[in-house]
Amino acid sequence: MTTVILSGGSGTRLWPLSRKLMPKQFLKLFDGKSLFQKTVERNELISDDILVITNEDQYFIALDQLEEIKNKLTPQNPKFLLEEIGRNTAPAIAFAAFESDEEEILFITPSDHLIKNQEEYKKAISRAKELAEEGYLVTFGIKPTKPHTGYGYIESNGEDVIRFHEKPDIKTAKEYLKRGNFYWNSGMFMFKAGVYLEELKRYSPEVYDKCKEVYENHIKPITNNQLRITNMQDIPDISIDYAVMEKSNKIKVVPSNFEWNDVGSFDSLVYEIKSKEAIEINSKNNFYYSDNEKKVIATIGLEDYIVIDTKDALLITKKGESQKVKNIVNQLKPTHYPLLTTHSIVHRPWGTFETLIDDLGYKIKRIVVKPGKRLSLQKHFHRNEHWIVVSGTAKVQVGEKTYLVRPNESTYIKMGEIHRLSNPGKIPVVLIEAQVGEYTGEDDIVRIEDDFKRN
Repeated sequence: MTTVILSGGSGTRLWPLSRKLMPKQFLKLFDGKSLFQKTVERNELISDDILVITNEDQYFIALDQLEEIKNKLTPQNPKFLLEEIGRNTAPAIAFAAFESDEEEILFITPSDHLIKNQEEYKKAISRAKELAEEGYLVTFGIKPTKPHTGYGYIESNGEDVIRFHEKPDIKTAKEYLKRGNFYWNSGMFMFKAGVYLEELKRYSPEVYDKCKEVYENHIKPITNNQLRITNMQDIPDISIDYAVMEKSNKIKVVPSNFEWNDVGSFDSLVYEIKSKEAIEINSKNNFYYSDNEKKVIATIGLEDYIVIDTKDALLITKKGESQKVKNIVNQLKPTHYPLLTTHSIVHRPWGTFETLIDDLGYKIKRIVVKPGKRLSLQKHFHRNEHWIVVSGTAKVQVGEKTYLVRPNESTYIKMGEIHRLSNPGKIPVVLIEAQVGEYTGEDDIVRIEDDFKRN
């Protein structure tokens, strides 16, 4: 059995914690681990292989997080399919199926769900595998614990699916809970690769044909376990539910009793992590989060609120209304798009950088380069750079010249010069970079050579 982990989402409903380049599945909010790491650990012992479907921006974050837990991994290193653009779950799963033997059992799971009770989880997986071996497309129904309007529902008669239902209003959700044969739609599936492709071809032939054409002509191997998928723009954007599951007559559901949370809003997140302590006056039943452990939060007359504080954004929402965060995201897109894309600390495969000051004509960054890593060989057309090393020893290449820069030493990179920054040592290199020029955007980088094979 191959576990296929879907990990390409941006998690905008948890903004400002979750951003496009650091979405919720990679946030280490759960006992010092991310949902992605927990998904890998949860499935490593029940899978023969793991296949991760993500995009190039998130690939290196996933690699870093796998490195942190690799001493516990038992399967071979996961394979990655890197999508050029996201086209929803039906095409993503089609690529996984094309990449697999037609008899291979595929267990499809999102990377951003929190699941507890491993024994019940294993029971559900075991039963689903039996049904998949018989040729069924299997979905997992979660026994509801309350009337929830944020989930789709599966109406069933035992393991037979009667129909799928869209997210209900509260009155309908209460009726579903009362009737007892309705389950939350978990978004997890299991089936043979060949069976899925047959049903996709039968019920969504355009999706099948477009995916097959791209798979046969536009997949490029980058490393032994990394494939890049391009030319995806003509593939329809559609979920597996609409493309196959709601149409096929080969559907079974496994009613499941493990604890499940898709952490799709702050209202669901507050039950899973501890609130930051605050000074409260005439305040109660609030949840506080800050990415600054030293920051003091104080409230007066606040009740039933969620307060999320990051370095560059503050969100305050009434409990029960955090689903509306997506409306804020939509308003930010035209004028404050960078707030949706990155945090103040940006992760790169070689380390991180944090923008300290960004003003007209100059930018100040704090850069951290991991031991043994180096940035791409590059040049800039619109800025000069000054590097001051704070700790560690940096190896600097400028044109044909290479030299070391030690703590409290600096160097200068002139506009247009080909250069590279490396860390040959065993501790991180920390430096302050001052950019001066008419334009200091991140897209003023011409990569000439790159260890990480980025475009």
